[in-house]
Amino acid sequence: MRQDAFVARYAAEWDAFERWLDAREGSPRRARADRHTWDGLLDEDIPPRYRRLCQQQALARRRGYSPQLTSRLQALMQRGHNLLYRPPPPPWRRALMFLLADFPRLVRAQRGCLWASIALFVTPMVLLFVLVQQWPELAYSVLSPQQLAQMEAMYEPSRAADMFAREAQSDVRMFGYYVWNNVSIGFRTFASGLLAGVGTIFVLVFNGTFFGVIAGHLQAIGHGGPFWRFVVGHSAPELTAIVIAGAGGLRLGLALIAPGRLRRVDALVEAGREGGRLCLGILVMLVFAAFVEAFWSSTGSIPDPLRFGVGGGLWLLVLLWLWRGGRGGGHAG
Repeated sequence: MRQDAFVARYAAEWDAFERWLDAREGSPRRARADRHTWDGLLDEDIPPRYRRLCQQQALARRRGYSPQLTSRLQALMQRGHNLLYRPPPPPWRRALMFLLADFPRLVRAQRGCLWASIALFVTPMVLLFVLVQQWPELAYSVLSPQQLAQMEAMYEPSRAADMFAREAQSDVRMFGYYVWNNVSIGFRTFASGLLAGVGTIFVLVFNGTFFGVIAGHLQAIGHGGPFWRFVVGHSAPELTAIVIAGAGGLRLGLALIAPGRLRRVDALVEAGREGGRLCLGILVMLVFAAFVEAFWSSTGSIPDPLRFGVGGGLWLLVLLWLWRGGRGGGHAG
């Protein structure tokens, strides 16, 4: 075969392979994380395409084609070898890359369910907070007098110093309790999506209502200061994680009631796979929230400007992380 005919037959393959290399070499994460095509070339097509390239390069050498052609094929072979056979990153680096990039991209991929989860959680919370300010007696129609009295005693301004004066051993014990409590709420929010999404909707509305009534009641009776000083530090990772768990639960519910073109079982498996990965990031967020709640929120010696500044900074960091994380690699969520 003449060189011109050889090039005309295989040039499109080489160009597509080169574009795939250009897209993947700069960010190994993308080669593992996404499954997108480049000019019709799937990631799973690369090993057989690489073997074909090796055969074509050997033919070009044996037939005495021009040095420019054989050099180009040799360079593509070397780049392909380096990309396909490089050692995987260590586990700690894979975990870090998942948290910094893959998890935020996965959260953004749930965009519709995420906005629905935010609405289901935030709307009753804000609404009940405002209503309880106007009609304080409304709190007693939502929570029992015993529950409200317990909250009032916990955040009594005259006892605020006692609330923030725990020993180190108590902080460790409370850290374990907060981990269990936070993770159990997150798990219930996600897993109850298997009830066609109704369970997740109930958990989100219930928790939003509970938080709104408690915050509104304490604010109305003058106990808001100790309450806000305590919750401001850990609210960002904790509340955001619950909303993300709600998005995952709603995604499970949609897979059951509206599987689209997939079989219902296949849609559920896919949603469960995505939800499982979401839960890994949610777990980290909730454990971090428990750590802040046990060792920072309960520390009474922290000045209020610093306490609220750190709380606001954590909100900003969490939102920026979820909004921008993983975008630098060129893959928008």
